[in-house]
Amino acid sequence: MTRKLLIASVGLLGLAAGTASATPVNLVSNGSFENGLAGWTIGGTDSQGYPPVAIFYNSASAYPTGAFGEAVPPNNAATLSPDPVGQRAAYFVSDFTVNQSLTQQINIATAGTYQIGFSAYAPLNGFNNAGDARFTGEIASLVLANYSVKAGAAQTWQTYAGSVNLAAGVYTAQFVFNTNLFPSADVVIDQVYVIRDPVQVPEPATLALLGVGLMGVGLARRKTRAA
Repeated sequence: MTRKLLIASVGLLGLAAGTASATPVNLVSNGSFENGLAGWTIGGTDSQGYPPVAIFYNSASAYPTGAFGEAVPPNNAATLSPDPVGQRAAYFVSDFTVNQSLTQQINIATAGTYQIGFSAYAPLNGFNNAGDARFTGEIASLVLANYSVKAGAAQTWQTYAGSVNLAAGVYTAQFVFNTNLFPSADVVIDQVYVIRDPVQVPEPATLALLGVGLMGVGLARRKTRAA
């Protein structure tokens, strides 16, 4: 009987060892641009009159709902974003712009390690243009991307990500686009995220089982000594 009780207690302890991962919450508002550019601020200078917009995936429409007739596929690059890819993405396309940007302030309430990132894509029609574009993506002072668009690959989703230790405070997510020739390359971005590193937290029921298991082990030891 003592042996059975001990085995049952060990079984409970084994069950208690299982933990549940907290679902990560994206601290970036509208990081997948499903609500257009709500939550984002447009900055910089655009002398052509083509500000960033939220286009629709798989749409052969013209600007401002599509990438000038090219159907951009949904992001298929690996990402830690907890948001679904959805139906839309942000599109930078102006040919004459100085530091055209999309910016958002992000509130970090708890100090810790955070995973940050976004995905980017170069449409082929822009990639084949004579002019290049310079694109920079920075989140919480960590530069994740800073590149010449035409030096990369066209029609390929890529994710730029990193890990950063942050104190509590307000940080910035900013994407900057520069061009100076008609026509130039363009960039699509999606699934911008800032999430805290997943923390393993015991479920309430698991904690209760752990308590029962420990009590069982204690009783088993007392009975073994008595025998």
